[in-house]
Order: sequence, then C-alpha cells, then structure tokens
Amino acid sequence: MDGKSDSNEGLFLTLEGDDGVGKSTQADLLAAWLEKRGHGVLRVHEPGGTRLGEKIRTLLLDKDDDAMAPLAELLLFEAARAQVMSEVIEPALARGEVVVCDRFTDSTLAYQGYGRELGAELVRATNDLACGGRYPTRTLLLALDPSVARERVEDRSTDGTGDRMESAGDAFRARLRAGFDEIAAAEPQRVHVIDANGSVAQVHERICADIADLLGGRDE
Repeated sequence: MDGKSDSNEGLFLTLEGDDGVGKSTQADLLAAWLEKRGHGVLRVHEPGGTRLGEKIRTLLLDKDDDAMAPLAELLLFEAARAQVMSEVIEPALARGEVVVCDRFTDSTLAYQGYGRELGAELVRATNDLACGGRYPTRTLLLALDPSVARERVEDRSTDGTGDRMESAGDAFRARLRAGFDEIAAAEPQRVHVIDANGSVAQVHERICADIADLLGGRDE
C-alpha cells in the first residue's frame, strides 16, 4: 500500500529491519542530513513518541515480562501507534515536514504476524485501524548479514542494553526475516531494500541516494 500523498504534505520515511541492523543510527543520520538541506524534520521511533507511547514501550520491551501473550503484544503496539499517529505524525505531515520513523507497520507485520505467528491478515487489519490508512511514502528495509546482526544483539544482551524483543530465539528471527522478505517482494515501489553491510557512512550514503528522487524541488 502506498502512503497518502498531497503536494502540500510532508514525506513519511520509515526504516525497518531485524534487530541489530542499524536502524536507529541510520534514522538519526538521515534526519540530520535532511535538516542540513533545509527540511523541517520530525524524528520519531516506534513504539513511543508520546507520553502514552513511551509508557507502552516500557511494558513491551521489559525483559522480565516474558509471559506476554502475542495478541496482547500486538494490541499494545497498535495502541501506541494510534496515539503517535494522531498526536505527532499526522500533524507533522500536515505542516509539510519530513517524518523519519524508526519502525512502523512493517515491523508489526514481520514481528507479530510472522515472528509470533498471529498471521498477516490479522496484523494488516489492526495496522490499518491504528494508522488510519496512512502508510509511509517510502520504507527503507536495511538488510544485513544475519550473523553480524546477531553479534550486535548479543553484545547488547551482554552489556545489559538488550530488550525483550531481542531475546527471541533463532526460529523467531528466521520467521521475521522471511516476513520482511515477503513484505519487500509484495510492495517494491514503497519498500526499498538497502544493503546495510559495510561502514555506517556507506549505508548512510546508500539511503540518501535512494530517497533523492523523493526530494525533488523540496530541497531549499
């Protein structure tokens, strides 16, 4: 599904991928790059971005709450999304800003639909409800060697910065990667796969080159 578009509206960019691929780092770099080019930028992450969303984020990522039911997990993600869409993202797009979001509906589809095996149909329906039919202008799916991503996640687990979602097993991670692959194959116009191997600077350059066509006359 393509995002709603209007010449006076901003751009909605999302970064997706497995844990450890560098989404947050690249989202920060992209937001800074866009600001330097004169764009108004809103940097947001999911779940979160609002007072309510951050409280839900704490619940979802709590490593001690390993008994959360998959459906409860899904609905919490969607509740946080509905709030950030209404309170933060939609107003920013209406102002003509570029929204750079670390995770969005594709993560929910991959993690809960495929990883937790709730099914794509259910998750797409709840995604539609929570985001009001608003989907990204473009999604940048970071693809990294799974062994490298796993090493990064294990390092975070060792130093205590990991979270509940990162502690899922290998079978879960294989399912969610397959989910991301299917999402990219189904929506190639919206979802662009970015090679996330190499240095941070190299990946950043690939991302900037990928979205250049969207900026057009928007650059100041």
